[in-house]
This record gives sequence, structure tokens and C-alpha cells, in this order.
Amino acid sequence: MSAQIHPSSVVSPEARLGEGVVVGPFCVIEGASVIGARTLLRSHVVIGPHTELGEDNDIYPHATLGMGPQDLKFKGAPTRLQVGNRNVIREGCTLHRGTEGGGGLTTLADDNFLMTGSHIAHDCHVGSKNIFANCATLAGHVEVGDGCNIGAFSAVHQFCRVGHHAFMGGFTVATQDVMPFMKTVGARDTKSYGVNTIGLQRKGFPVEVVEGLKKAHRLLFHAGLLREEAMAQAEREVGQIPEVAYLLTFIKEAKRGVHRG
Repeated sequence: MSAQIHPSSVVSPEARLGEGVVVGPFCVIEGASVIGARTLLRSHVVIGPHTELGEDNDIYPHATLGMGPQDLKFKGAPTRLQVGNRNVIREGCTLHRGTEGGGGLTTLADDNFLMTGSHIAHDCHVGSKNIFANCATLAGHVEVGDGCNIGAFSAVHQFCRVGHHAFMGGFTVATQDVMPFMKTVGARDTKSYGVNTIGLQRKGFPVEVVEGLKKAHRLLFHAGLLREEAMAQAEREVGQIPEVAYLLTFIKEAKRGVHRG
């Protein structure tokens, strides 16, 4: 089935729309953008130039995807936004293109759920199966893994990372990296409150993985050891568990440090 375009919408002649795309009332699609098969733009959606959406995305009213970055150095370069498949992007969300200095690309992978008012800034790279609650905000150059839950009105400082399956409580402000598998909460005195046991159990993580992460967290932050000693002991005792190995590597590679317990 060919694309369906409401007569009130404006679609650039350069744009490419896949089979079964539906463009609802009062939408604007600029430039040589690509809209993948069966994607739905409900109404009042703006797709900026140099933007690529995959298949089966559901974009709600007043979402704006692919406009220029909010960066004073930006002079209109043809930087890009790439969105994967099966994402739900709710009302008023904004996803901006990259900057030349940041690699020129912002990405959102697959199966994400962005609630009302969420913002993904320039040069961010967001993985799959994440949930952004209302008005969750990423500053520029942020990296988010897979399976994260970012609470309402939370904010992540530029150049920070959020590890796989991290949980950020509502109104949390992250100015350092957010450890994977952990609960991190706080408006200014942001802290890690240990392994997100219930969340990981609900996702089907094996008991031995959850217990291994708990042991690593205790050694790292509650055993009174120096960092090097704690890392080495955690590697010896539970480092054979892939999730623990990923946690330890994440901490080692943190350029801004991590929010500790």
C-alpha cells in the first residue's frame, strides 16, 4: 500500500516515504528525509531535513524530529538524525540532529518509548528498549545503553553515559555517568542506591547474575577497599559473569566518574 498523506500536510518532493506510511493532518516533512514503512505521523508532526526514520514508528502530535541542534556553533551543516524501528514518540518530544564537532549524527535505536516532552539533544546515541518518562532530558553527546528507565523530569549532563538497564528516579540530575543495572536517584546530591533487583527480576535476569551484581556493588562501595583493590577483588570473585564484567569496564572507562552509593 502506498503512503497516505493528508491534504493539509506539506511533504518535500525530495522526501522518501515507505509502503504504508500514514501522514496525518498538518504535518511537515522537510528535505530529503526518509520515512520507513508503516510509520505513522499522527498530526502536527515536524520532520526536519537529513532525518531517517525506520519502520513501524508511531509519532504523536507536536513531536519535532531532526531540526538543527541547540548549539551556538551550529551554522546549518547537513548533520543527521537516525531513528530505528518500532519506537513510540509521544506528544511534544524533540530529537535534534548532530553537530559537526560531535560527529554529525544523533541516533535512537529500536523499541523505545519516549513519553510526552522528552528531549534528545545533538550527538546523543540512545540504544534500544528504553523508557523515557515525561520530560526526561538528555544534553548533548550523551550515550544511553539498552533497557534503561529514565524518570520524569530527569536530566543527564552533556558527555555523560547511562549504562544498560540503569534506573533513574524522577527528577534525578546526573552530572556523572549512571552505572548499569543500578538505581540512581537525586536532584543534586545524586547517589546510586544499589542494584535494581526488582527491575532485573522482572526482565528475567537469572538469580546468579543479580546476586553477582550485588556482590560487586558491595565490594566496590561498601567494603572499605581502595578502588583498585575493590575492582581487582570483584573481578576475581564475580568477574566471570558478563554483566559484572560490563559493570566493571563501564566504571573503568568513566571519564566523568560515576554516581556512587
